[in-house]
This record gives sequence, structure tokens and C-alpha cells, in this order.
Amino acid sequence: MEKYITVIGGGLAGCEAAYQIAKAGINVKLYEMKPSKFSPAHTNTNLAEVVCSNSFKSNLHTNACGLLKEELRMLDSLLIKIADETSVPAGQALAVDREIFAQKVTQVLENTKNIQIIREEVTNLENLLQNGIVIIATGPLTSNSLSEEIIKLTGKEKLSFYDAAAPIIEKDSIDFSIAFYGNRYEQERGKEEPIEEWKNRNKEQEASYINLPMNQDEYENFWQELVNAEVVELHEFEKREIFEGCMPIEVMAKRGKDTLRFGPLKPVGFTDLRTGKRPYALVQLRQDNQEGSLYNMVGFQTNLKFGEQKRVFSLIPGLEQAEFMKYGVMHRNTFLNSPKLLNATYQMKEIPNLYFAGQITGVEGYVESISSGMVAAINAIRQSTEKQAIIFPKETIIGALANYISSYEGDFEPMNANFGILPPLLEKIKDKKVKYGKLADIAIQKLKTVIK
Repeated sequence: MEKYITVIGGGLAGCEAAYQIAKAGINVKLYEMKPSKFSPAHTNTNLAEVVCSNSFKSNLHTNACGLLKEELRMLDSLLIKIADETSVPAGQALAVDREIFAQKVTQVLENTKNIQIIREEVTNLENLLQNGIVIIATGPLTSNSLSEEIIKLTGKEKLSFYDAAAPIIEKDSIDFSIAFYGNRYEQERGKEEPIEEWKNRNKEQEASYINLPMNQDEYENFWQELVNAEVVELHEFEKREIFEGCMPIEVMAKRGKDTLRFGPLKPVGFTDLRTGKRPYALVQLRQDNQEGSLYNMVGFQTNLKFGEQKRVFSLIPGLEQAEFMKYGVMHRNTFLNSPKLLNATYQMKEIPNLYFAGQITGVEGYVESISSGMVAAINAIRQSTEKQAIIFPKETIIGALANYISSYEGDFEPMNANFGILPPLLEKIKDKKVKYGKLADIAIQKLKTVIK
């Protein structure tokens, strides 16, 4: 009987996985439903179609996505190699000619020994799983038929159908001369309590929330910029789904100047440490990881363009120098509740011959998707050849992403590459370039121990 691994989905993750498996001398059946069927966002018949921006983000060693690309180059990633070959001028970023990039990936896979490309939609997983190892890499716009098949295997509550996530900020970049810890009502000053005694009581208090108070002028300036900021245009199919489930903060703000003050920015239950009085408005940040290095902006699901998020949200007192580890997003996005389902090899915990890769796992971004395809492929190969699985070190971006999607506790949301998901350095370093450079050096050294 012919031995092969099935890869479903000819996007970035699926193409990387198929190539790595074939390179190892194992036969691959790569299923891609185009051109017989297209998702609402796809138009090109080639594999590895780059749908949105043509940017693969920074190439710098001191940028998390730049470091991730370097890690993938060390692992001989086909897609990063072709991205380098088809790059167009973009400063310090790696951007590609998307047409040439997709053409070249398609040509390489069509001419790679051991790869059979099957142009049809997969609507039944049972038979494929009976025949061996399967990697599902169908992306954020997985077809309805395949989504139903995935639900049968995972349970309906384990699959989400759109992504409405708030920005995530690095704690060390928050100005604590303005910000303070505290939960609502626990921090509010009593009328008879002396202000110095009250300040001392709250000085060292750590809670699940960091609070950013605003006076009237600060709030009204922020509100004015928010309602006039540029937004990303959604597809019609996204508008129908997303706005039924979650309202963007900029849409809420347009309902009236005080709407946010009676909603996610309500100041009730807090006292501004600087004035001893209740603030005019207040933004809350909620702890987002176990280490307490990342905080998300409560109620700030947004459809603003990334540059606008940086500009407008940095107007909030305490966030003037904020480092955004992840920007808010609101778009159609099918993704698994991966911490409940997958381990750090992207293998399904309860179905050992089934792997997932790409944005369906909860990694967000082109390079992150390629990374997940690489890890799934490496471990599918090892499983096929009866070798021990490889868990990539948490100190690498590849390993940190795999760890995030397999062990995150709390309400799981997709995550992109950022230094906040790496284990923190033992020493405190204020200079971010130096800090990120050290983290990058550690990552490269750790990865060398895996591929030696």
C-alpha cells in the first residue's frame, strides 16, 4: 500500500508543509480546492496566494517577525527563500511581488518529486484519516463543508468563525507615573481616607487590571481623533458576521461623545492617583499572559488601520510610548480553540495522526503561518518515520508561537510573532533594541541545538 501524508490547503502553511515532507522523501497528496471553488477573498488559481498586504514585515534581527524569518531560513524554508527571491523595495521590510511569488511557489511544487497536487475540495476527513497522517492547513476562510467536518472531530464549541480582538501592549512600555493597578471599586478612595495613606495603600497593589485615567480635555481629544481615524474596509460577508457579534470601539464612539464614558471607558469605581478624584474617563488593560508582560485593551476591538491604532491609542495618557505587540483586528477568521485541542507540534491531542497548520491554529500572519506549516511537517515526518517529536524551544519565536497556541490559559485569541511571548530576560534592560537583540541572540543559539 502506498505510504503518503495528506496536506489539505494550498496556502502558505500547506505549501511549506508539503515541500518539507517531499524533501524528506515522503509522498505528499496536496489538496487545493481552487480553481473549482474559491473562498470569498481568493481570486488567483496559483498556490500560496497572498491575499492582503504583500508585506512579510520586518527583516530586522531586533524585530520578532524578522527573527522568525531568520529562524525559518535556518530550517531551509521554501517560502521564505522564494519571498527573498521575489522581493520588491520596501525599506527594512520583506515585501514580495505577490503574482510572481505565487507563480514561483506553484512551479516549484508542481515540479517537486513526491508531490501530487489534487485540485478538488475536501468534504470528508474520515477516509483520509484512515489512510495515514493528515495536515489541515485551510486558513481563516475554511470552506463550510470542511468546517463541518472539523466540527465533527473537535466539537462545535472549539471552532470560532470570526476574530474580534483588542490590541495587546507590552507592560514595560506603559508609563506608571500615570497608570496604576487596581480592580473596580477596590481602588476607589473613601471620602474620609487621608490622601497620602490612600496612595501608599495602592502604590504596590497588583491586580488583573492596569488603569489609565483621563481628564476631560484628554478624553475629548482622544474621542475626536478616534471617530475620524481611518478604518480597514471589510468584505460584505465579514460585515454581516462581525457586526452582529461585536461592535468596534470607533463605531461605538460615533454614537455620541459620552458613549464610551458609559461603556468600556467608564470611570466609576476608581480614583486617579494624581488628583485623588474620580477621573473623567478611564481605559483598562487586562493581563494577557501568565508572565504578566502583556496586557490587552479592554473593550477596544477595532477595525482601525494598524498605523491609526498606534497614532490614536498613543494619545491615551500612559500609552504615549506604548509598544503594541499585536494590533486589534476584526475580520472573518476561522480558528480552533487550539490550547484545548493541539500540542506544541500542532498535532491534535486526541487524534495523533491529525495535524493543523496556518491561521486556523490561531497564529496570525504570513510568516507565522509558514512557521506552523514547518513545525507540523517536521513532526509529521518524524511520526511517519517513527522518530521522537521535536518541541521547539520556547526561547525561539517558532517555539513560543507553538507554546502559545497549545498552552494558553484564558480566552484564546489569535497571536502574531512578538517578543512578549518569549520567556523574559533575567536582567532588566530598558533599551528595547538591546533587549530585543539579546532575545534574538538567545533564540538563534537555542534553534542551533535543535537542527545540529
